[in-house]
Amino acid sequence: NTIRFFALLDVVSILLLLPQLYDIVSRFNEIPKETLPILKMVFTVVTCILLFVSASGLFRITKAVFASYYVQFPMRLVVWIFSFGFLTFLSQFFANQQVFEWLFRIVFVLEFFRLFYIVQIHRRYFSKY
Repeated sequence: NTIRFFALLDVVSILLLLPQLYDIVSRFNEIPKETLPILKMVFTVVTCILLFVSASGLFRITKAVFASYYVQFPMRLVVWIFSFGFLTFLSQFFANQQVFEWLFRIVFVLEFFRLFYIVQIHRRYFSKY
């Protein structure tokens, strides 16, 4: 059930990422030709594609689901696409900027907890021992 919860979080991430992807596609010619903006764009697109693979865990748990998460994890950290990222929207209800900063820290830590649980679940499903 935990892997399905994570897959559901990936579906939410996809939905929240769609406006960014639309922006990338619609303004493709305006993207600066420097390495960092191009790398960020590539990471965002690749992460979105891998989110579809990991979201497929809702239907069928396979090694590809785990492999896609392991590949996308470092990219998520670079482009700030977090499973629990939607929690930062709560800061809109507070005037204090520190609320966002604390929520962002919590979301960042939760992403590492997710990695830990993904590894544990991976071992349980596919360990030979």
